This record gives sequence, structure tokens and C-alpha cells, in this order.
Amino acid sequence: MDFGIDPAGLVAIILVVLALLVIFKGVVVVSQGQEYTVERFGRYTRTLRPGLHIIVPFFDKIGRCLNVMEQVLDIPTQEVITRDNASVQVDGVVFYQVMDPVAAAYEVRQLTLAIVNITMTNLRTVMGSMDLDELLSQRDRINSQLLVVLDEATNAWGVKITRVEVKDISPPADLVAAMNRQMKAERDKRAQVLEAEGSRQSEVLRAEGEKQAQILEAEGRREAAFRDAEAREREAEAEATATRLVSEAIQNGNPQAINYFIAQRYVEALESVASAPNQKLIMMPLEATGVIGSIAGIAELAKDALGGGSSGGPSAPPPAPRQPQQSGSVPSSYVSSSAPGAGD
Repeated sequence: MDFGIDPAGLVAIILVVLALLVIFKGVVVVSQGQEYTVERFGRYTRTLRPGLHIIVPFFDKIGRCLNVMEQVLDIPTQEVITRDNASVQVDGVVFYQVMDPVAAAYEVRQLTLAIVNITMTNLRTVMGSMDLDELLSQRDRINSQLLVVLDEATNAWGVKITRVEVKDISPPADLVAAMNRQMKAERDKRAQVLEAEGSRQSEVLRAEGEKQAQILEAEGRREAAFRDAEAREREAEAEATATRLVSEAIQNGNPQAINYFIAQRYVEALESVASAPNQKLIMMPLEATGVIGSIAGIAELAKDALGGGSSGGPSAPPPAPRQPQQSGSVPSSYVSSSAPGAGD
């Protein structure tokens, strides 16, 4: 049966189709972030970087297509028993990057599965060597140890582990409740310690204040005593000076100099008697003539004692005569020093 097709044209069509097929099979375009391995008769020959590449069709083929960008793997939740026999649920993530496509393609089968399993194994090893308190408080240390261990283990696979993070650590509910009670007791203890410390500090400060007050009071008493002693010393010096001056005046032949001294003492004595809070009746010569007479008599005695009376200075005037008293009147020499309000 003849379809009217020229055999030469059919051959040409077949050749064109084969040429297109060869071209299609020989041209390979590699995307950015990807790398391909080329195998010839099942053996690795080269690696294709991102861009346009030509391979020999039917002899060469693409062996593995590898992603060389940084990737993340989710580590499933697993149970870990710590060193103090506490059971916790742990999960995490691993970041890795293929650095050697040939090793990643031909040194390990199912690269991602291998990374997940070796991470889970080392996670149990590292966290199982710690106590629960260390496990909960030292995640940075866990991440660092896992990073070192996993990077060393995957180095032969041409993989670089860039980061390991523990996402969650979940102790059992009863253990969490016990930890909460322990934390509450610890905080109560710290509060009591701080309160006791505050009370002690307050007592110490109060005692220090009382001590300083007593010291200042003692210093004040000492200063007052010193001032009083100084005042008494000055008064004694003044008294001694006055006595010396009177004695010198008497020795110089002026016995009247003692009159002022005696009169001063006499007036001071009268002032003391008058201000005494008693209810007794005291009879004393309070009139002026009596005082003058007493002073004159004492002066005469002093002149006689100093040597002869007549050869001294001028004699004291005789006492003034007393005025006659009216009948029924109280003499002025009788003074009552009764306190105010006395009824007697």
C-alpha cells in the first residue's frame, strides 16, 4: 500500500527527529543553588554547576541533583532520660548545608534521613548526661555540644552542620508541679531571709543611733562640766583677788576697806534667808542703822586686831539711834519669812 511518501523524505524526517532528541538529551540547564553529578556508564565523571551544560547523550547521564543551599530539618519529638532519672520530651531543628556534592551523593544513602537519625542519637547522648536542672537552664551549652558532635559526624558526608537548636523540653506534669512547689518554697525562703536581714540591719542602725546619741550626750556633759569647772575656777580666782585686795588694804592701814566686803556677804546672806521656802519666824536686824552699826562694830574689831585702834584710820561713826516705835506696831527687826499662802 503506497501512501505517497518518498523514502528519502522519511529518512530525512527520522534524522531530524533523532538530531532533536540528541540535542535535547545533550543540553542540561542547572538552576542556581543546585549542582548535578554526571555519570558515564554508571561512574561519576564530573559535577555541573549552575548554568548551561552539554553532555554526551546516551553515554552520560545526570546521577544526583543536590541542593547546596542551607536547609533545615525538623527533629521529631523523642523521650530523653536525664542523669537524675527524669523523663522529658525533647524536639529540635538542625540547619545544614551540602559543601561537597560528590560525597553527599555517593558517601551516604538518604542524606536527610541519616542526619535526622544521627541528631536524635546524639541528642539523647548529650542531654542524658545532664541533670534536669542543667537541662532546663543550659540550652546554649546543649546546642554547642550538639553542633560540635554532629558537624564532626557528618563531615565525611560532605555536609556542614551550621546550627542546632533545641526547640522544646517538656517534663511530665507531676514533675512540673513539684518544680513549681520547689520554686515557691525557695522564693518564700529568700523572702524570709531578706526580711530577717532587713530587721537585723534596722536593729543595727538603731543601736548605732543610740550609741551616737549617748556619745554626744556624754560629750555634752563633759563640755558642760568643763565649763562649770572653768566658771568655778574663775569665780574662785575673783574671790581670791577680792580677798587679797581687801587684805592688802587692811595691811596698808585702811581697815574701812573690809566694810564693803563684810556688807556684801551680809546682804547675800539676807537674800538667801529671805528666799528660803520655810514658814519659820526669823528675827534679824534688817534696818539700815542696824546694818551700819554692825559693819562699824566689825571694823572697830578689825582695827583693834591689827594693832591698837587709836593709831589707825578714822573711826567708824557711832550707830544711829533707833526710832521710837508706836504702840501696837510690829518692830521692823521682826521679819516673817513664811511662804505665800500660809495660814498661820
